[in-house]
Amino acid sequence: MKIATYNVNSINARLPVLLRWLSETAPDVACLQELKAPQEKFPEEALKNAGYQAIWHGQKSWNGVAILSRIGKPEEVRNALPGDPEDEQSRYIEATVNGVLIGCLYLPNGNPAPGPKFDYKLSWFERLAKHAATLLESGKPVLLTGDFNVMPTEIDVYKPERWVDDALFRPESRLAFKNLVDQGWTDAIRKLYPDEIIYTFWDYFRDAYGRNAGLRIDHFLLSPALSKRLVAAGVDRNVRGWEKTSDHGPVWIELAD
Repeated sequence: MKIATYNVNSINARLPVLLRWLSETAPDVACLQELKAPQEKFPEEALKNAGYQAIWHGQKSWNGVAILSRIGKPEEVRNALPGDPEDEQSRYIEATVNGVLIGCLYLPNGNPAPGPKFDYKLSWFERLAKHAATLLESGKPVLLTGDFNVMPTEIDVYKPERWVDDALFRPESRLAFKNLVDQGWTDAIRKLYPDEIIYTFWDYFRDAYGRNAGLRIDHFLLSPALSKRLVAAGVDRNVRGWEKTSDHGPVWIELAD
């Protein structure tokens, strides 16, 4: 079972890129973030023609998450992160696909930090950690994936000294991610590639992609049951070099049956 995550950075603006990537790589499941489209503007028909059934939670201009599947329609469990009924930002969706419970998330950026946006990032992280703990306690095969907007360690960022005051790399963000993983989750990329420089995001500016001046902010966290089934993982780095593409590259894992 091949599962991917991809921050598409506007699903309608990047639809040709998304469809090309789906055609060339054929993940069984694709989790998407930053749709930047209201619920009614999601390109359901185009994805259906590409062989994918979808569930999604949109939002005008910003955010938005979706789960696509070519192995049966995702069975939606929830379309919001528990813990704050007044939070209207579309950042979390959860579904069961082929016996695996999948949480697709788009964690807040948090800049400028310190400030209200950083406070929101940390409070969202706390809500995620509480929910993640209940998912682990269920004993089900579960994964959390998406754009976490955090570089866990210095190896995950080009020239880390330049990022010390950024919300994506501040000690509070990194500690929140570490505490989440320490519940019993496995960082899939780091399980298979503990010491390699691997990035998932390259800014549009200063030829970041050409210089490989990137960040690793898109992650897969696996429950113990799924960690045992992990057989491969990687980043479709070449997609970042396509015309009119997202500033993220798709990340994927393969699980043994």
